[in-house]
Order: sequence, then structure tokens, then C-alpha cells
Amino acid sequence: MAPSQHPHASAGSLQTRLERGETSRSVWQIGARVALFGMIVNLIFAMAKILGGFFGHAYVLIADGIESALDVGSSFVIWGGLKVASRPPDATHPYGHGKAEPIAAVIVAVGVLAAAVGLAIQSVREIFLPHHGPAPYTLGILIVVIVVKEFLFRYVNRIGRDVESTAVQTDAWHHRSDALTSAAAFIGISVALIGGKRWQSADDWAALFACAVIATNGVRLLRPAFYEIMDTAPRAKFVRSICQAARSVPGVVEVEKCRARKMGLDFYVDLHVGVDGKMSVHEGHAIAHRVKSAIQQGDSRVADVLVHIEPAKL
Repeated sequence: MAPSQHPHASAGSLQTRLERGETSRSVWQIGARVALFGMIVNLIFAMAKILGGFFGHAYVLIADGIESALDVGSSFVIWGGLKVASRPPDATHPYGHGKAEPIAAVIVAVGVLAAAVGLAIQSVREIFLPHHGPAPYTLGILIVVIVVKEFLFRYVNRIGRDVESTAVQTDAWHHRSDALTSAAAFIGISVALIGGKRWQSADDWAALFACAVIATNGVRLLRPAFYEIMDTAPRAKFVRSICQAARSVPGVVEVEKCRARKMGLDFYVDLHVGVDGKMSVHEGHAIAHRVKSAIQQGDSRVADVLVHIEPAKL
């Protein structure tokens, strides 16, 4: 029996696509607001850290400020990636523009790694150069940054998990990275203030530690983005739910070769469904129609389902 699938021109399919398009736009709007808010916060903190570090003789604070400035560019890249990913499929991109989201995440992660290397080199140089000890007021700046950034991480990461957006979760970990580097800066400056002249380079060592934290987070951000670009299979729980929805359709005897991949905010599914080999092509087509509807109704993130009808092995 020839493979069959849900007719795209049907009213049900059109309604599903319209709802999915509305969902994608809604997710992009949420992600865009989060990215824009992150840009504003990072810009304010970057200016405060760099100026505070310059006048307060704290290189670790300057390094932290530069990292925050890079986050402004990162948030802009995330915003652009989500905007492109939300575009509907067209003639040249029949599967949509979802890959723009993990590509944006890769760009951001590479930028984080590059910043870590550059700041590490400068931190090592500062360790061997004589300079003034840091000013006490720089600690106040860091306390505010740590509190606000940790709050932002928890808030943005929760949104990223809810919409299953790699880019939004990447932006969240930028906030956590900033909180960690600011905590390292706080410790380094505190040691330099308490230890006196002999420990004036403590803030430079703290900057070096902050670079290691930044680099670690860069690697952490790269992994899920590369997995998505390489069409790595989604979580087993998602695949099981797809198979369960297909098996619930009357006439389906077995489900095998269920494959799925994530494209930005959507999922594309390809599965083989076994039916009674004696049924007509028309009946098989109707079952494929119902299987696709059942899967998409069970999970609105499924953009399309390719159903292959085969005779079951009875």
C-alpha cells in the first residue's frame, strides 16, 4: 500500500497552521521582550561597572563590565534569531526558518568564548603590573548586580523552558554567568581591601577566575545549539507521547520508526504506521489523516507529520 499523509489543503490543517503561526508569533514576542529587557539591564550595568572599575582602580570590575557590554550584543543577536525563526515557511524554506534560533545561540556562545580568552589574557598582564588597590564603593555596585542578575536568570530560564527555546535559555545563562563573574569580582576586591598592599592583585586573580566561568558557560551554551543544528533526536518522553497519540487512533495496529527533529520553535515528525494490509488505499489514507490530527492536537508544537501507511506484521 502506498504511503499516505494528511492533506494540507483541508480546513482542519489550515486551522492548525493558523494556530501554530499564532503560537510562534506569541513565543517570538515573549522572547523579544525578554531579550530587549536584558539589553537595557546589561547596558546600564556595563556602564556602571566600567566607570566604577576605572575610577575605583578595579580591573576585575572593568572586565566584568566588558562582559556585560558583550551581553548587550548577545541579546540583540538572540532577538534577531527569534524574529527570523518566527517567520512562516515559504518557497525557499519549506520547513520554516527555525534554524535561525540555534544559529543565533551558536553566535552568542562563540562570542562568550572569545570574550573569555581576551579577558583572560588581559587579566594575566594586569597581575604583573603595579596598580592602585580597588576602592570600597565598587563592592556596592557588585552587590546590586549579583542580586538583579540572579533574579533575571531564574525568570528568563523559566520562560525559556516553558517555550522550549534554545536561544532564550542561552540568554538566561548569560545572566547567570554575569552573576557568577560579579560574585568572583566581589570576593577578589574584598580580599584586596582586607589584605592591603600585598593583596592588591587579588582582583586580577578574581578576573582570571571569572574568565574561566565565562568560558565554561560558553561551552555549556554551545552544546544544545549544536545538537539542534545537527537534528539530534528530542527527548524520549516527547517521542513516546507521539507514538502513544498515534496508537490511540482506531485502525492503527502498530507504530514503528518514529523520528522527530526540532526546527526552532516547532517539531517535525516522521513515523511508520502499521494497519490491516487488506484495507483499501482510501481507508489507509483516512487513518493517516486521523493519526496526524491526533498528534498535532496532543502537542501544538508539532508543525507537520509525515505518516507512512504500511501493512502490519500480524
